[in-house]
Amino acid sequence: MTFGEQPAYLRVAGDLRKKIVDGSLPPHTRLPSQARIREEYGVSDTVALEARKVLMAEGLVEGRSGSGTYVRERPVPRRISRSGFRPPSGATPFRQEQANGETRGTWESSSEQAEASGAVAERLGIRPGERVMCTRYLFREAGEAMMLSTSWEPLAVTGRTPVMLPEEGPLGGMGVVERMAAIDVVVDNVTEEVGARPGLAEELLALGGVPGHVVLVIQRTYYASGRPVETADVVIPADRYRVAYHLPVK
Repeated sequence: MTFGEQPAYLRVAGDLRKKIVDGSLPPHTRLPSQARIREEYGVSDTVALEARKVLMAEGLVEGRSGSGTYVRERPVPRRISRSGFRPPSGATPFRQEQANGETRGTWESSSEQAEASGAVAERLGIRPGERVMCTRYLFREAGEAMMLSTSWEPLAVTGRTPVMLPEEGPLGGMGVVERMAAIDVVVDNVTEEVGARPGLAEELLALGGVPGHVVLVIQRTYYASGRPVETADVVIPADRYRVAYHLPVK
C-alpha cells in the first residue's frame, strides 16, 4: 500500500477507522493483530502499534486482558437540551441542566465551603482565596450516569442566608434562579462556554467512560445586574450525548 505524506500510522488508523464506521469491523469484533496489520499494510511493528493506539485513544477499540483488542459498541448519542436559565417555577438542579421537560432524572450532591481558586475567583469576580460554597453533582437518567457538575457560589452573596446550602433548607434542591430570588437577588443573565478535552480519570470513573474518552465541558455563569452569583463546570461524555441549545429570537 502506498502512503502519501501523512504519517503511515495515521493512514493505517484511518483505514481501520473507516472499516469500523462502515460496519466492516462490527462491534465486539477482534481488531487485526499487530502482525496482521504489519503484513496487510506493509508497515513496521512500531507503525502497527501506533495505529492501534490511535484507535484506542479515539475510544473506537478497547483492550481485553489476555484476549486482544476489540471494536467497542458505539452508543447512539442522545440529546441534552439547554436554553439558559428558566424563570422561577420550581426548577430542580436536573431541570436546570436538562431543559427537555420530557426527560426525568435524579441527582446526588455534596456541598462544602472552600477557598476560591484563581480561575474560579476570576469567573466570580472575587479575590482568590475568598470563601465559596462548592457543590458537586452527579446526574443520572434512567439510572445511568450522564453528567457531572461542580458549582461555586460566593459566600459573600449566600452566606448566612437560608439558601447557603444549595441542597438543604426551605429551597433545597431548587435551581439557582429561584434560590437567589428568595434572597432578593434577581438573576437576569447567564453565559455558557462550551469546550472539549480528555476526561479526567475521576470523571470517567463516575461517568462510565474509559481512559482517553473526550468530554464536553460547559462553563456556565449566572449574573444578577452584572455580578456573577454562581459559576459551574458541567461535564458530559461526548461519545454519548450532544448538547442542543434552544435560544429565543428577539
